[in-house]
Amino acid sequence: MQWMENTGSAAPWLFLTLFMAASFLLIWRLEAMSAGGLEGTVLGTLIMPYCTGMGNLIAAFVLEKQGGSGKEVMTMCIVNNVTNMTLLIGLPTVIWGMNVLPRPAKNGKKKSNTSNKASELNRLSLLLTLVAVLFFTSAVWALGHDSQLDRNDGLVLVGLFIFWQCFHVFDVLKSNVSKNKSIGWMFPVDLLLLAIGAYATYLSIDWLVKWIEMPVHTGFISAKYVGWLTGWLNVIPNALLAFYYAWKHKPEIVYTSQVGDGHICIPLCVGIFALYHTFTMPAFFQAGMWILCGACAVHIAFVALLGRLPRFVGLALVIAYGVFLYKGLIG
Repeated sequence: MQWMENTGSAAPWLFLTLFMAASFLLIWRLEAMSAGGLEGTVLGTLIMPYCTGMGNLIAAFVLEKQGGSGKEVMTMCIVNNVTNMTLLIGLPTVIWGMNVLPRPAKNGKKKSNTSNKASELNRLSLLLTLVAVLFFTSAVWALGHDSQLDRNDGLVLVGLFIFWQCFHVFDVLKSNVSKNKSIGWMFPVDLLLLAIGAYATYLSIDWLVKWIEMPVHTGFISAKYVGWLTGWLNVIPNALLAFYYAWKHKPEIVYTSQVGDGHICIPLCVGIFALYHTFTMPAFFQAGMWILCGACAVHIAFVALLGRLPRFVGLALVIAYGVFLYKGLIG
């Protein structure tokens, strides 16, 4: 750490490299867990969010420790979630497609009943997760109608998140009992490696946020835009996951990893910060909520009706992200 800090102008790039290396470590072990039989929706809902969302929690902690405002934390969370739900799902859809339900084979042969049942269960789990992110976002929107969040609002949001995670833990345990499955011996090793990756993420995020907020920095790379910059930094692991699993044709993991990471920001990050500090909403809060809720509604509609996201809808989501950037940075 000290050697990296003493490299001068190269230090930010070294810490960014550390952040990327930690992200690749997380992806490597997550893929191993997926290959070991852990269902895609479970992997995306229970494991990935804590890995990819760790940076958001750390950034919120660092901002609180340095006396940063809750407005910047809210900015970071909105930027993270809107990027996940529009750009990081829309762009892979344009390139590879996003078929939650597999299309019929070209030779006319039907898929096995087991395969069809698994795909349908994945779709139902995905729809539940999408409804949850719409519900959480709407809850923050309703609680922030007076343009601020306080301690009581924070208690509600953290309580919602804990309930949601408990629901999934018991669902996994129930599924394991019904299928007579058990956790493999490599699971603790994988968790240890994931913890190492998370700690490396902490070290890199902690240093980079402090570097951004140094008084010598002016212009866009400065404390004025720390919420936007940390939001974009923390979606890098999400982007790696989205493009990797889209390339591997595992759309349920693409979806649930992005949506699950959003739960870490909204409601968890926002709720925890509100427990300690009452804060006001950023200027683009309303626009961000409209775009985020609209994107969630679009995903729910197409996954429920078609079992897939058409490429033209993916393109529309990318354009919606451009509108979000205009509203937040220029408008």
